Amino acid sequence: MPEACTFCRIVRNEEEASRVYEDENVVAFLDDRPANEGHTLVIPKEHYEDIYEIPDEQIAYLFKIVKKVAQAVAESEKADGISIVQNNGEAAHQNIFHFHVHIVPRYEGQESRRPREIVSQSELDLVAAKIRKHL
Repeated sequence: MPEACTFCRIVRNEEEASRVYEDENVVAFLDDRPANEGHTLVIPKEHYEDIYEIPDEQIAYLFKIVKKVAQAVAESEKADGISIVQNNGEAAHQNIFHFHVHIVPRYEGQESRRPREIVSQSELDLVAAKIRKHL
């Protein structure tokens, strides 16, 4: 795992994250600059830069977890819908080069983009606990 990769540091517990789900292969945690409350990232524990590097078996497993976590986020946040987003490369606005999937709760009449501000760890921990109750 690359030493400088923020997500690898989260996997190694060297950086704090509000974890929603974890097993031997993946970690799901809240984005600290959420588009909406409950905005969750799902990552493989092993470092892959993008969709072109991650093996088929691992991406298939990861998306099983994405589905499970998306259901919990939708229920917890009483969302009208869920966006599942995965970006590859700078041109696609990927800014952390460790494969990851965004799960973003959405609501009727809401703009799809809004300014993203950093949320405190304590606030994120409360949201993560609420989501875990639905897993």
